[in-house]
Amino acid sequence: MAILLRALRALFPLLRLQPWVLSAMIILGVLTALSEGLSISLFIPLVQNQMGTGSAGMAGRMAALFEAIPAERRLLWIGLSLLLCVVLKNVLTYCYFLLSQWVNASIGHRLRCGILHQLLSVGQSYLDTNDSGKLLNTLGTDTWRVSSAFGVFANMIINTCITLILSVLLLLISWQLTLITGCLLLLISQVIQQLARRVKRLSGQATAANANLAQRMLETFDCLRLIRAFGRERYEQDRFDMASREVRKVFFKLDRNSGLVQPLSEVLIAPLLLGILLVMTLRTAGQMAVSLTFLILLYRLQPRIKQLDADRVVLDGLSASVEEVRSLLDETDKPYLRSGTRVPASLEKRILFENVSLHYGSGKRAALESVTCSISMGETTALVGPSGAGKSSLISLICRFYDPSSGRLLIDDIPLKELDLAWWRNQMAVVSQEVYLFNASVAENIIYGKLDATREELLEAARKAHALEFIEELTEGFETVLGDGGIRLSGGQRQRLALARAFIRDPQILILDEATNSLDLISEQVVQDALEQFGRERTVLIIAHRISTIEHADKVIVLDAGRVVESGPVAHLVATGGLFSRFYALQLRKERSGEESRAHALPAQ
Repeated sequence: MAILLRALRALFPLLRLQPWVLSAMIILGVLTALSEGLSISLFIPLVQNQMGTGSAGMAGRMAALFEAIPAERRLLWIGLSLLLCVVLKNVLTYCYFLLSQWVNASIGHRLRCGILHQLLSVGQSYLDTNDSGKLLNTLGTDTWRVSSAFGVFANMIINTCITLILSVLLLLISWQLTLITGCLLLLISQVIQQLARRVKRLSGQATAANANLAQRMLETFDCLRLIRAFGRERYEQDRFDMASREVRKVFFKLDRNSGLVQPLSEVLIAPLLLGILLVMTLRTAGQMAVSLTFLILLYRLQPRIKQLDADRVVLDGLSASVEEVRSLLDETDKPYLRSGTRVPASLEKRILFENVSLHYGSGKRAALESVTCSISMGETTALVGPSGAGKSSLISLICRFYDPSSGRLLIDDIPLKELDLAWWRNQMAVVSQEVYLFNASVAENIIYGKLDATREELLEAARKAHALEFIEELTEGFETVLGDGGIRLSGGQRQRLALARAFIRDPQILILDEATNSLDLISEQVVQDALEQFGRERTVLIIAHRISTIEHADKVIVLDAGRVVESGPVAHLVATGGLFSRFYALQLRKERSGEESRAHALPAQ
């Protein structure tokens, strides 16, 4: 019973079961146990009827149940009663099995959805500091193991009920033999406990090995082109083999120790049954029915005890997964971005940073330090600076992936924290250099920006992004499935699909995070034309290095080492001779040099 209570304490906070479920399981378990105990107890009148003997105590009371029945029909009624109890017991067992399996499947579904909701709700800083492989392992593997733990727990309920009922019957038949049996079973339980401790230790190692393997798989899939480009297939194969071999080794140790429980229990219990059998040979004929029933009860009890011992070890083996899931679902130790409630009628003024600093973690240099700047609504603002200057961090704060470590971020003089988060993010669309496309159709990838978009809106967004022509040339047009990451498209085509996804959203704020840096000149010009047309009377934020992208901006904000060092119109900053002026001159030389190289490479016309 102590084992069952420990399992319940560990699992119950995760399961969130309705009270009726646990009550129904306990009631079914008790009824199953009673029907099994009654069916075995009916052997007493059955044997006594055949041997023509009688007994006192419980045996006598069982026999008395059938004394009113004529002798010639007594055997039939005892047999029918026994058959009825066996049928009832198996019907109840099947009902219990169906209930436990339904709950088991429901728990797995609930845990998976709960963990995904947690990952979608938790602050970005938590995801930044946790391995994606470990999180994937918790979502995909540990939730399955926890639902398996409930299956084990369900078995423990019915086995505990049957063990208690059969133990009571054993006490009623012979408390002396039951006491001796109980002491011996207690000693056996201590031996099993040593195995359980070892299994619990191995469980933590197994979870860590699985998480490492998941990380290896994730990195291999994400970096497949890089692996092939550098000819590192053999190297990655060896790394994966090593991680997989560790999983095999740890799980084999775990299974080896878990699998030892039942045979060890049987070997230890066998002498006990032999001892009871020897005691029976010393009994009189009148006591034979009682002794035989005691032996049958003990024989039926033995597999239940073995299973309880095995389940205890299995639960210990699953304890690390239970802890991983519990830890991930725990909301008390994680950062959350709490949504505000304010919803402005419109966005008309500016985005204002007031002395804003951002630290991604303790001990790290500030990504932004005392930043003060403003971004006017309805204008195009370019963010410029060397790598690591804080441009993407500024965008992350505007998208509210993070909150400032200090200072204030105001939207039309309202603190961003006070705005309804879902409303705020619906006002913007982001296009980054690394385009994320789903393994779905072209249409599904575009309308991801607006799930209720009409066909006309879909076509218009594709047209504005200069993507309609190449989409219609695809084998199945908008219904063409793109493959993982849009592998079937060129870089420029993927970028235009990302723009179409942003355009269909019709955002008030469009954010371009180095969205054109990796494009060739022709693709860039197409994208620039699309942006110029779409960006009119909208707020556009651009992170870029190319002069052609920056020169159309109404304002440039220059960052260096997490601080704003300059801001103003392009012409003014070029004339001042500061950091932007040097950057502008250097970039201009690079672009002119590149154009000359391409011109020399072209064949004469």
